[in-house]
Amino acid sequence: MRLLVVEDEQRLAAGLRKGLEAEGFAVDVVYNGIDGIWMARENPFDAIILDVMLPGANGYQVCRTLRSEGIWTPILMLTAKDGVWDEVEGLDTGADDYLAKPFSYAVLLARLRALRRRGARPRPTMLEAGDIRLDPATRRVWLGGKQVDLTRREFAILEYLMHHADEVLSKRDILDHVWDFDFDGDPNIVEVYVRRLRTKLPQLGDGALIETVRGAGYRLVAARA
Repeated sequence: MRLLVVEDEQRLAAGLRKGLEAEGFAVDVVYNGIDGIWMARENPFDAIILDVMLPGANGYQVCRTLRSEGIWTPILMLTAKDGVWDEVEGLDTGADDYLAKPFSYAVLLARLRALRRRGARPRPTMLEAGDIRLDPATRRVWLGGKQVDLTRREFAILEYLMHHADEVLSKRDILDHVWDFDFDGDPNIVEVYVRRLRTKLPQLGDGALIETVRGAGYRLVAARA
């Protein structure tokens, strides 16, 4: 198993290299995010051990860049931060696992073995409907080749509609999928977000991209005659 270690603390990096090589791994080490991106692009690693706090580009930026370029090498993030939202951010940018410092070396090895068993994740399928392209992996949306900035909730609604293009989805369907089953707020919140999407995704042809089906819900029009 060939590993890339991206860690700016040189003593820790040297310790990881020595310990991992003793376990039979082939290990390459770099000390900043820019070199980490370059190495991951140029070499077929089986896994990447990636620190978050790095010079040049932090671990989140490294991970996001690699995923946006279709590089799905399993990534184990190491960080001195152990807050819940730091872990969430790491996983949301495309990391496969997360380990807070200080960590047990035995746990690190176990996590690496688990990553090896799972292998690289397949890239999520790009969704397309009419002139809209949505990349679930990088959370990016394009309309006619121009990137459109969406909030997380707007993105989630559009992704759900695109998975069910040309189908009528009720407000309840959207609420249950994008919010949760226990949501007890005003269901008209869906209208607010659909209105925002319509503003950001202009009309196609002579009708709205997201149609309102009176009394039933909403439908994303994939194509028009």
